[in-house]
Amino acid sequence: MSQLAGKTIIITGASSGLGEAMARKFAPLGANLVLGARREDKLGALSAELGENVRFMKCDVTSFDDVQALAQLALDEFSTIDILINNAGLMPLSFFSEKKLDEWNQMIDVNIKGVLHGIAAVIDTMQAQKSGHIINVASVAGHVVTPSSGVYAATKFAVRAISEGLRQESRGFLRTTILSPGAVESELTQTISNEKIAQGIDKLYEDAIRAEDIANACLYAIEQPDEVDVNEIIIRPTKQKL
Repeated sequence: MSQLAGKTIIITGASSGLGEAMARKFAPLGANLVLGARREDKLGALSAELGENVRFMKCDVTSFDDVQALAQLALDEFSTIDILINNAGLMPLSFFSEKKLDEWNQMIDVNIKGVLHGIAAVIDTMQAQKSGHIINVASVAGHVVTPSSGVYAATKFAVRAISEGLRQESRGFLRTTILSPGAVESELTQTISNEKIAQGIDKLYEDAIRAEDIANACLYAIEQPDEVDVNEIIIRPTKQKL
């Protein structure tokens, strides 16, 4: 029997991409899933497909009230929160000279504040349980900065710093994992408004790996014994250089 059986897992950004792949991977293993995303219709369809141990709620991670309500749904339905996967994220790459402040602020709100909102929503429950696992999806861009990725990379460096700070404060009861994917099949590139940058990213993503590959890496971290904390996994396509 999988170690996920009976575990309650919250996943943000669960309507597509990595979040959807994780939900599809974990549901057959007996996990109780609580899925959040802005597209409620997609969540509903996914929930109906995955079975009776799945709950969902429309959730914008830039709103702490939304994320707190998602955590409360997990407690109301399953009485515990074992794992939080902060997966929601945006990647509207641009050059600094374009001064796309709205896009920069949106990335900060989703990629950084969204992670902090998730942590704040579950930390009291996990401290009371003296157990829990928080998994934050960062990026290879949290390790390597390239032209046009400056702001996006900054948000993902921040995710890694937040995760490490959380690990150090956990007092031995909380596991933390950073997932840093490279090019992966998802909707992440669709938010790039600069056509030249988008074309270059499309070229990079010709070798993209499957979202399921990231879900498998996430499952590996979760299924380790309680005394083993897999702190970070970097996973790229074999052909990806940076």
